[in-house]
Amino acid sequence: MPAARPPTPDPLPLVALADRCVQCGLCLPACPTYGRDRLEAESPRGRIALARALALATIPPTGVADTHLDHCLGCRSCEAVCPAGVDYGALLVAARSRQRQRRPPPWRQRLIEALARRPRLLGAALGLYRLAHPALPVAWRPLPQPPARPRTAPGAPARVPEARAAVFVGCVAGAYERPLREALARLAGAAGLALDTPAGQGCCGALHAHAGDPAGAAALAAANRAAFAGHATVLTLASGCHESVARSVAGVRDALEVLAERGERLRFRPTAQRVALHLPCSQRNLSRSAPALRRLLARVPQLQVVELDAGYGCCGASGSQMLTDPARAADFRAPLLEQFASSGATVLLSANIGCRLHLAGGTALPVRHPLEFLAEHLDEERPA
Repeated sequence: MPAARPPTPDPLPLVALADRCVQCGLCLPACPTYGRDRLEAESPRGRIALARALALATIPPTGVADTHLDHCLGCRSCEAVCPAGVDYGALLVAARSRQRQRRPPPWRQRLIEALARRPRLLGAALGLYRLAHPALPVAWRPLPQPPARPRTAPGAPARVPEARAAVFVGCVAGAYERPLREALARLAGAAGLALDTPAGQGCCGALHAHAGDPAGAAALAAANRAAFAGHATVLTLASGCHESVARSVAGVRDALEVLAERGERLRFRPTAQRVALHLPCSQRNLSRSAPALRRLLARVPQLQVVELDAGYGCCGASGSQMLTDPARAADFRAPLLEQFASSGATVLLSANIGCRLHLAGGTALPVRHPLEFLAEHLDEERPA
């Protein structure tokens, strides 16, 4: 009798996802990591083949293979050009989930995930970080200083509300995006939209899913689903959170798109200022709100907009990668900052919080959400 074969690990659904890839290579020019390293294993096609081989146990897991999977930025630019419709985002989550089962994540990643799951603890930690930031050595300041809590509440809406919407805050945005939420309230009020911020919400879970922890992401999704129950419209401010929130909560819209639809109600003061516009991967490939943002900025008379397109197609923030692999993340950021510095722009606008924090860490010029800039130039005295 022949010897019994050892059980083969169940390769589904990863192999089913991988088998949609026809290995055409059209994804290679769109991939930031392939553009930087020019290695097949640093391309979507290479990672798909690698993940499939690991799932089928045709090659043994190695540190080199893990590094190639770790390097993926999850930008999903490959999906935008794939003729076979490969769901690379789902494949990457599946591959990293299997990877996490046999190799625990680094301590920094575990710490980041733990803080993101606990909004109060994260808020307290960032409060202490804000106070200590000026005295810390540069090496101990991986993120910009969080803004101080405003002393005055935002003004009343300029219009009688015609509709209501809830606002998704997220995790790190709780401390970093207070000025942005005030700006959104001003713009929404002028556009006839009242806002609610439901209690009980938290991290969208993208951070955990991309690190191979779908169970943790599902738990966070359930909490957000409960927090937003009963709200017909939920606005997101961070393009990196949009897809995860939309998968778990009904009625999710990008705030930029909602305001652009009500753009006729908004009037802005003229400014001859030149601004640099960074379009995050998640905005271009997932929330797809870049056209809405361009329409809103076009409503500001005399404004000059320079879109940043230098480098590899991604700023390198990639969720937690800017903290777990800062040197590599800085390589992706450098061409964008060089273009920004030579553009003559006085401010850099980006619609994703991770990108803004990462870009702000490499320049002394202001890096802001586009809605903050628009709210500053809102002409509330002129009727629409």
